[in-house]
Amino acid sequence: MSQGTVTRRYRFCAAHRLHSDRLTQEENQAAFGKCNNLNGHGHNYVVLVTVKSSGIEEAQDLERLDRTVNETVVRRFDHQDLNCDPEFAERTTTGENLVKLIWDLLESKLMAGRLEKVGVIETRDNYFEYAGSSQARGGARG
Repeated sequence: MSQGTVTRRYRFCAAHRLHSDRLTQEENQAAFGKCNNLNGHGHNYVVLVTVKSSGIEEAQDLERLDRTVNETVVRRFDHQDLNCDPEFAERTTTGENLVKLIWDLLESKLMAGRLEKVGVIETRDNYFEYAGSSQARGGARG
């Protein structure tokens, strides 16, 4: 049976401040510029989730996917300060770290091997994508 992919789009609004406690104030300013503003700043994030699809029972699968992403990602981050999320206690709230976190959150909730990639559009010019390791995508779990 042939298999394709389907990508669904989700949105949430969140604030953050690009800052690392490992850097001095001057180093943070040099690394992150205006995004290191003490008061933070916000984005209207777009999350693209791509999953394998066989076409069988696709409508039910998409409803399940929508419910999972909304419960796991959108509810968690919408109208929040990402710097206050426990997962960012030890890492900077960059787009690269956010897309990897979203992958990790979803991978544990979806059938093994189904998640293909996650993309995050942060701004008109910033897009981040993560597809996990090939071992994780090819593995067989329940």
